[in-house]
Amino acid sequence: MTTTPAIAIPEDEIVERFVRASGPGGQNVNKVSTAVELRFDIANSPTLPEPVRERLLARRDRRVTLDGVLVISAQRFRTQERNREDARERLAAFIAAGTHVPKPRVATRPSRAAKARRMDDKRERSTIKRGRTGRGWD
Repeated sequence: MTTTPAIAIPEDEIVERFVRASGPGGQNVNKVSTAVELRFDIANSPTLPEPVRERLLARRDRRVTLDGVLVISAQRFRTQERNREDARERLAAFIAAGTHVPKPRVATRPSRAAKARRMDDKRERSTIKRGRTGRGWD
């Protein structure tokens, strides 16, 4: 399965389980296992480059277990095949997000003029609030 131009995940690394979907569907929902639970072991996958693996495991995503296994549940569609495609597309999108290298943050400091504007605004706000009381600064 190709996820990005650089990364192709072999079929034996993906575990799919078909379960019964919840929600509407009438009698069909009680008989047919159309929902797909796709599992991909990020932590132990030999095909993922190390930097991509680290970025994916560092993401705070509720779909990633403590063992580093990504669990995707797809049940949007009524057919097993369409749910399977949906789960695989979501896996590809997840891995593609891990290939993106975040731009390093450059620490900046406010300019002297910005600090002065801030203090002027605070002073002005203080004057307005002081004017609301009966006394003031006589």
